[in-house]
Formats: sequence, C-alpha cells, structure tokens
Amino acid sequence: MKILSDIAIKVEENRRLDPVDALNLMRHADLLFLADLAGKVRCRRHPEPVVTFVSDRNINYTNVCVSGCRFCAFYRPPGHPDAYVLDEETLRGKIEETLALGGTQVLLQGGMNPDLKLDDYLSMLRFIKSNFPIHIHGFSPPEIVFIAEQNELSIEAVIRRFIEAGLGSIPGGGAEILCDDIRSRIAPGKCNAGQWLDVMRTAHRLGLWTTATMMFGHVETERHIVDHLEKIRSLQDETGGFTAFIPWTFQPANTQIDVPTAGAAQYLRVLAVSRIFLDNIDNIQASWVTQGEKIAQVALAFGANDFGSTMIEENVVAAAGVRFRLPRSEIVRLIEDAGYAARQRDCFYRAIQSAA
Repeated sequence: MKILSDIAIKVEENRRLDPVDALNLMRHADLLFLADLAGKVRCRRHPEPVVTFVSDRNINYTNVCVSGCRFCAFYRPPGHPDAYVLDEETLRGKIEETLALGGTQVLLQGGMNPDLKLDDYLSMLRFIKSNFPIHIHGFSPPEIVFIAEQNELSIEAVIRRFIEAGLGSIPGGGAEILCDDIRSRIAPGKCNAGQWLDVMRTAHRLGLWTTATMMFGHVETERHIVDHLEKIRSLQDETGGFTAFIPWTFQPANTQIDVPTAGAAQYLRVLAVSRIFLDNIDNIQASWVTQGEKIAQVALAFGANDFGSTMIEENVVAAAGVRFRLPRSEIVRLIEDAGYAARQRDCFYRAIQSAA
C-alpha cells in the first residue's frame, strides 16, 4: 500500500508524522510492519541495547472517591465499609519495606476524597520526606484539580504547596483518553481533557517532570487514540516536561463497562504507533502489569525501551482481577532473555546502579 510505504519513508528520513499518518498506521499497517518502524525509531533514540526499570511501590493513600468512573473497580464511595485513608504508621511500614527491597520512589495516588483537606495532603508529604530518603511521584492531574476546587485555590497554588512539602514529580494517571466526548461517557465526574493538560503544563513550568499515560480498549476509536497522542505531543513541543509515555489496556472485570478485554495485538499496535508518532518523548514504557511478562517482552520489539516498575504493591489494576506480579530478579531475567542489558533507573531515567 503506497500510503504505508510513504509513511515508512518519512520514518526512515526522521521526518515527523502527522495525525493522518498515525491513523493510517492504526487502521492499515500489519504488526510486523509496525514492529519494524517502531524498532527503528527506538534504536535511533536509544542506540544502546539497554532496557530500564524502576523499583518502587504504588501507595493508594485512600480508596474513597466521588468521581464514579465507570472503568474503576478500586474506588469506594464515602461512608462505604471498605473505605479507608492510610494513617502515618501504615505509610511508615509500606515505605520501610520499599526501601528494604531496594525501592527508590513511591507512587502516591488516591481518589477524589471530599473528607481530605489540603493540609492532610501536605502533612502526608512532609511526613514522608522528613522520615525517608525516597522520591515522591504523586497526585495525578484529576486529584490536583479536585484538591484545587475543594480548597478554592488555583492549580498553580496547589502544585507550589506540594513542591514545598516534598513532591518530586507527577504521574500521568487520569488521562484515560484526552477527548471529552469519551471522558463524559467513562468518567463524567473527572477533570476534562483541557484541565488534565493544564495541570501538566503548569507542573512543567514550575520545574516538575511528569509522565503521560493512555488507557485504551474501552469505548474509544482509533481516531480518539490519535487525538490523544497529538495532544501529548503538542504539549511536549511546548514544555518538554514529559519523561515517558505509558499506554495500557483497560481491564473490564468488575467495572461498569462491558467490553471484551483488549488483546495483545491491539496493545502492541497502539504501543508501536505511540513510539513512532511521539517523536519528542524519549521513553516508552511496556505495561507488564496489564499484559503479563511475555507480551511485555515482545513490547521491547515494538518500541518500548523501559520495563516500568517492580510494583512492590499495586491495587487498582488488581481490583479489576489482573494480578501479574514480577520481582526485580524476574524483570532483569526477562530483559536479558530478550537480548538487552537491564539497568535500574530513578524517576528521571538516570541509571542508579547495576542490575546484576
């Protein structure tokens, strides 16, 4: 097909693809064609045969949320018997264990809890930073928008206060698909696409690095996926503040969205197109937590250069019935068996020690 051969020439010549190119790749390219193009882009950006990973723990400081996202099996409404907010001693135990296992950061995420005030979040950050030598990667854009609205503050004011209290970077959670017609169907109580992007724009301007994500395989179309990628790329052109992009598949079990689980072929297609199209983002992360170890290995041939986190603890995807677990030693083995050198990194993709 001439359309695809023209796109291949663009990639070979290191020219930027436009959204129509990306849409044609999504709709018409076969997987081996995509793997070839994505592999070339990955090798151009990362010529050394190295795959990175980070050792950390996902800490969900609360499961109380009023967003009511139809795709979430984790949250509980206020007053539910299973609702919780972690106390300091529980946090202490989790972080001490993380450090003992070689962890270098914690990912703090919760829900939109109307009972928590700004001081509660600041106290949590100060407690962690005053007691532990660990990086805090925390509070997704929907959480920050909610906290700002609850406390009648600007997004900038909230982020500044969080930085002063010890926040080191912001995860890309809550992006789902950055198209409001989709967001209104799957997450009507969550911030809109413009607000998500504004949080990231503000964070980058204030000196925080962030990641970007995409959850697909629910009610979106290929066009929505490409629109999402274009918005991420455009903001990266503006700020340069994204360290990585992480696409992952929706897990429908125990949720209110009844669709078949997206398979490996769909995941690898989107992953490869992400690597080819996002020419200004250095790192693309494989999602073993949703795809399992074998597909995560294959993802390294479809443009991924990072194996993600050891995830000493993970609760949100597990609530949807997906419970893949990989210790650090197994991540290293999987990377090496795929023909790469494994390298542990920090949140900013700096090597911190040998994975040997």
